[in-house]
This record gives sequence, structure tokens and C-alpha cells, in this order.
Amino acid sequence: MKRREFVTLLGGAAAAWPLAARAQQPAMPVIGFLDLRSPDAMEGRLRGFRQGLRDTGNVEGDNVTIAYRWAENKVDRLPELVAELIRGRIAVIIASGGVAVAVAAKAATTTIPILFIVSEDPVRLGLVASLARPSGNLTGVNFFNTELAAKQLELLRELLPRAARVAVFINPASATAETTLRDVEPAARAIGLQIQVLRASTSQEIDTAFATFARERPDALFIGNDGFLNSRRVQLVQLAAHHRVPAIYSGREYSEIGGLMSYGTNIADAYRQLGVYASRILKGAKPGDLPIQRPTEFELLVNLKTVKALGLTVPRVVLAATTEFIE
Repeated sequence: MKRREFVTLLGGAAAAWPLAARAQQPAMPVIGFLDLRSPDAMEGRLRGFRQGLRDTGNVEGDNVTIAYRWAENKVDRLPELVAELIRGRIAVIIASGGVAVAVAAKAATTTIPILFIVSEDPVRLGLVASLARPSGNLTGVNFFNTELAAKQLELLRELLPRAARVAVFINPASATAETTLRDVEPAARAIGLQIQVLRASTSQEIDTAFATFARERPDALFIGNDGFLNSRRVQLVQLAAHHRVPAIYSGREYSEIGGLMSYGTNIADAYRQLGVYASRILKGAKPGDLPIQRPTEFELLVNLKTVKALGLTVPRVVLAATTEFIE
């Protein structure tokens, strides 16, 4: 073989080596992220989830891929979207946005690990066998915002000592609606408040509910914890401002856009915990061996601009309990 031919052959082989090496490298694992809402409602929560991944050595686009599917508040789309993810050979499913998402994922597979995040007791919901040892292919985070109704009503009463009637917004299509009412009704009676239940599962129904204020104006609003209501938070906050009705919400996203006051779990940290669990599963942990996480961080946010617009004075007890003031 002539020297020129040998050099050409060697160069071609050398160029092929990286290709062969890349072909032998395993593909990046894929996390399927399914949410009932739309991506614009999830910025802070996704930031928390990605932080949890980073904290445990996984970076999106570097050594892990995330395939997102958004149901845009259409529950009937969930089975189709889960099926899409499963066909994509995902390593784990994140079921986010409410009980319906977790139920749809559970119905679709008994083998792919599923991590859910729900506000109700997952044992009572039938998602897992126990909190300590979930068993099967599901585990996740229970952030129990639906259990904080008594504290939220107490904060409203402190801020509005003369309030007599509170309108409670729930989504009747959500599994959390019954739990919310079960907790709110006795808590309200205990501090002498009457409640007026407003049901809304569409944007139009929210508008209609606020239209009733012209004849039955409540002293305050209590916005129940729900994925759909959270996705409509801009509408809810704007309508509350338009009608000049003080309101308390379940998450900081409301206060950050002008909601008067919010009290609940630090939801971004709850999603961070979900990211940590996703990494552990990618490293071989079995979901049934990972206990359900229950966050212990709670935060009270007060929007001072809205306080001023409503002509309110924040009492000392609320000032002392406030985690963050939004100005």
C-alpha cells in the first residue's frame, strides 16, 4: 500500500472513531412532565423542579431531557398526553397539576415510575398504599394546601375584624372541591363567619360568579387551592381588584401579581423536592421505596400596594407572621 493511500485510510478511520463512540453512548434519560395547565402558569414551579434536579447532579439539556406535555386545562386530553409520553420511552412521569393528572398517569402504566404532586392525602385518594412505603410505581409530594383553610380564614379575620361573610371559590370539577368545603365550613363557623360558595370551572363561570357581587357582595374572598383556579389567577386577581373585595389565596403566584394576601406551602420548594426524587429514580431508586414527601415550609405574603388600594391597615399579628411583603 502506498504511503498516500495509508494516510488517507488512517484519516478516514480516525474521523469515524468519534461517531462510533457517540453511537455507543447511551441516550440521555427522558423525564416526561405532564401538567393540567399551560406553561405560562408554571414558571416558578418549573424553576424549583429544575433546581432539585441540579442539586442532585442532573441538568436539563446536559445529562437529562424533559419532554413537556400541557393539557391547557382540558382534563379529557390527559390520557392522550400520557400515551404520547409513554411512546417516547420515558424514564419517569411527573404528574403535576392536580389529582386528575396523577389518576390518568396511574391508569396508563404500572411499570414506569410516576411522581405526583397533590394537595390531598394520596392514601385517601387511592394513589398509594401508605405514606411511608407507597409501594407500586407511584410516589411524590403531598403539599396539603387544602388542609390550611382554618389558618387562612383566621388571617382574613385578623385583617378584616368586621367581616361577616366570605365567598369561597371552588372548582366543582376538581377532586379538591369537596375537601376544601369540608375544611372551610367548620373553620368558618368556629370564628363566626358565614360562607357563600361560588363554583367555577371555566373562565366564563368566574366572570358570572363575580357578577353576583352586585346583589350579594361578600366581605372577603377565599380562593380554593386548585390547578384550574391557579391557571386563572390573573383573571381572579383583576376581578377582585375591580370589585374592591379583599381576598386570600393559596399560593405566592397570586400575591406577586397583585393579590392581597396568600398563605400556603412554599410550592417552589415542593417542586424542588419532586426534582430530587426524579434524580433518585434515574439513579435506580424504586418509587415504592421512597416515602411521600410533605413540605414543612409555609409562607405568608402580603401585597402592600393592594393593601393601600383597598384602604386597609395590616394589624401587628399579621405583620409578625408575614414571610414577605410585595411592594
